Amino acid sequence: MLIRILSALECTKFLTANRVGHLACAKEGQPYVVPIYYVHADNHLYAFSMPGKKIEWMRANPLVSVQVGERGEGRRWKSVVVEGRFEELPDRIGHKLERDHAWAMLSKHSNWWEPGALKPIMPAVSDSAPHVFFRLLVQQVSGREAVE
Repeated sequence: MLIRILSALECTKFLTANRVGHLACAKEGQPYVVPIYYVHADNHLYAFSMPGKKIEWMRANPLVSVQVGERGEGRRWKSVVVEGRFEELPDRIGHKLERDHAWAMLSKHSNWWEPGALKPIMPAVSDSAPHVFFRLLVQQVSGREAVE
């Protein structure tokens, strides 16, 4: 088996071709990792979520990482890591274009809202807990793959 470093272009193509990654954020020295559904465009990863721990933590510390992986046949695999910055796209004046762009990019794919909108136990619906659109500015990418 050979481990090969992916070029920046290969990493970008891989991010664009995939939809699920593992978001890592941290608060007060404690890491937290959770799967997210995303769309890659314009040097950003666009995503959607209900309010909760990851949103709270990214608001407190906007520095994040996302790992996107793929397992191939046999011992083959590919992994790309993004280092980035959380940018919330609130539903208010000044963010409408970015929020509409996020909606347009995500809604091109079926069931794009499910991972961010479903929780194991649904809390009572409240007007004070709207959904959150956000994007992650891709500041750096790196990737590797194993080939036979």
